[in-house]
Amino acid sequence: MTKQRKAVSLISGGLDSMLATKVIQEQGVHVEGINFYTGFCVEGHTHAIRKKDKEKQKKNSSLWVAEQLGIKLHIIDISEEYKDIVLNPKHGYGQNLNPCLDCKIDMVSRAWQWCQDNDFDFVITGEVVGQRPKSQRKETMPIIARESQIEDRLVRPLCAQHLTETLPEREGWIKRDELYDFHGRNRKPQFALAKKLGIEEWSQPAGGCCFLTDASYSKKLQDLWDARGERRYEVDDIMLLKVGRHIRPAKNFKLIVSREEGENNFMRGYRPQFTYLYPTSHGGPLTLIDGTPTEEDLELAARIVARFSQGRDAEKVTLEVVREHNQPAQVVHVKPMPAEEIPEEWYIH
Repeated sequence: MTKQRKAVSLISGGLDSMLATKVIQEQGVHVEGINFYTGFCVEGHTHAIRKKDKEKQKKNSSLWVAEQLGIKLHIIDISEEYKDIVLNPKHGYGQNLNPCLDCKIDMVSRAWQWCQDNDFDFVITGEVVGQRPKSQRKETMPIIARESQIEDRLVRPLCAQHLTETLPEREGWIKRDELYDFHGRNRKPQFALAKKLGIEEWSQPAGGCCFLTDASYSKKLQDLWDARGERRYEVDDIMLLKVGRHIRPAKNFKLIVSREEGENNFMRGYRPQFTYLYPTSHGGPLTLIDGTPTEEDLELAARIVARFSQGRDAEKVTLEVVREHNQPAQVVHVKPMPAEEIPEEWYIH
């Protein structure tokens, strides 16, 4: 009796990894999914916080994909180890602070190690030649296979016919003529294949959910490093870069100004770690202050926050400033700063 072959598929939550997995399942291979949690890929997270996004689904896309495909999913937290990839990418960054090539090498390497530990035969990814300018080019694909040390046990079902034959194909575990020749950024072939395979719904568009590919998010992260004078971050930093208006009037402090009720509620949990302030005479945003503000800085901060309150046109707005959690609040009365007096360069976006 022929041994049933087993593969693990990198599940991002997007359509490509869903299709790649299904294509190999259809060939009789037992497939399980693996998803690596980096801290930067939480697309349901901001939808869950912001009230205006409350209609959006708050599903974990990879779990949802695994459920649709009927496969077991292994979620592995690599957020600590991943810091080195973000801070020191051997192959550099993409357009923003996305270390895509190093990231893919690392994840394939981890998936291959998982295969060896669990008696699985090969790894599947949803990569397509020419779809990503940094990590999915014909010349970078062999680098991923080589540097992850998986060599020819890495199968990319959606573009396999553009690539060298892999060991699973040579050994007859899977049929090469049932793999595909997709290339480039055109998504029509994927949509047609989804229809053919009976997949009617999928999650986010191509590009995944990684915040590091986002220009605005990358600017905020770079600003954080510049202000601290060193390249480091914690998971709390990652979360707070996703919410609020970020305004930096000076190198020594930054305001994180809540934009609406959902963010207000979320940011309350961070009050013990920051100096914070909020209007009391009018409705307005909770604001966290990251850094070491002086008394003058706090007055400036109060005037900026007052501008975002319902008292923006009032003569005076009263706010409470709390320098240390559980310490008495300092009450201040300020004239809101007119919007045109807040320099555009203070906004980090």
